[in-house]
Amino acid sequence: MKTTILALLGLALSLPAYAADPDTITVYSARKEHLIKPLFDAYTEQTGVQIRYITDKAGPLLARLKAEGANTPADMLMTVDAGNLWQAAESGVLSPVESEALNQNIPAHLRDPGNQWFGLSIRARTIVYSTDRVKPANLTSYEDLADPKWRGRLCLRTSKKVYNQSLVAMMIARHGEENTSQIIEGWVANLATEPFSNDTMAMQAIVAGQCDVAIVNTYYFGRLQKEEPDMKLALFWPNQDTTGVHVNISGAGVTKQAKNRDGAIQLLEWLSSEQAQQQFAGLNMEYPINPAVAADAVVAAWGDFKADDLNVAQAGKLQAQAIKLMDRAGYR
Repeated sequence: MKTTILALLGLALSLPAYAADPDTITVYSARKEHLIKPLFDAYTEQTGVQIRYITDKAGPLLARLKAEGANTPADMLMTVDAGNLWQAAESGVLSPVESEALNQNIPAHLRDPGNQWFGLSIRARTIVYSTDRVKPANLTSYEDLADPKWRGRLCLRTSKKVYNQSLVAMMIARHGEENTSQIIEGWVANLATEPFSNDTMAMQAIVAGQCDVAIVNTYYFGRLQKEEPDMKLALFWPNQDTTGVHVNISGAGVTKQAKNRDGAIQLLEWLSSEQAQQQFAGLNMEYPINPAVAADAVVAAWGDFKADDLNVAQAGKLQAQAIKLMDRAGYR
């Protein structure tokens, strides 16, 4: 780790200062290339503005931005999960943006209260169940999965993934630390097996009969459904009588050291517009952030649900607390 940090610092010191180029925008993206290139190509065709981009995981991109400092070529940081966006803002690499278009296109609870980052698509983290062994009437909430009736029937993804850290952080915001701890301890007691490294493996374990229910991001369900249309799995929308389904975002912010700040803001506004939203969300089977845009037909077929309207910034603010809580509860 020390060697990596030193190497990044050395790289930052050796980088030339980048001059502003109104015809080019540079994006650091933790969203994969096949999910952003079609949109960037469309924007270039429409405006003539070229978009350079680098893709990597959220952690290395944030480390790179911090190491490059004023020498960074990045005008925009695009990443997944409000927890990651919150960390970027806390690290001082993003800057506030005042935009009527962004305020109009993006609901307040899906953007930073300080306007440093903005959601661009919604992903729901919900319950998936075996249609052979579970009746929907027996499911109610995330909290209910801690009930002993699910003993040996629950599969989870590892707590090391930010998606679960954000889910638990939002539960802390809703229920407090003590009550959330009891829920997570109940989940651990009900596990059918050790947590999996990804959501797809958890769903495949249900199909194989290893467990009956799991908590997954909806787009993972969509991908598996596309590969195996006859799989005996279905989605359930929990907490419809209380807080609503846990939702998170993929999103972006303008960097503090942006050389083409105006261009980055215009791109961000375009990505939130009706023109771009269906493609941005549809490419990954997510939900559009813009309420005026309908979801892709495959996603819409999963049905409507009430979503949690707590500001997703809580996922970042309470992330460290959530990680400690899960560790104490034995959730690995």
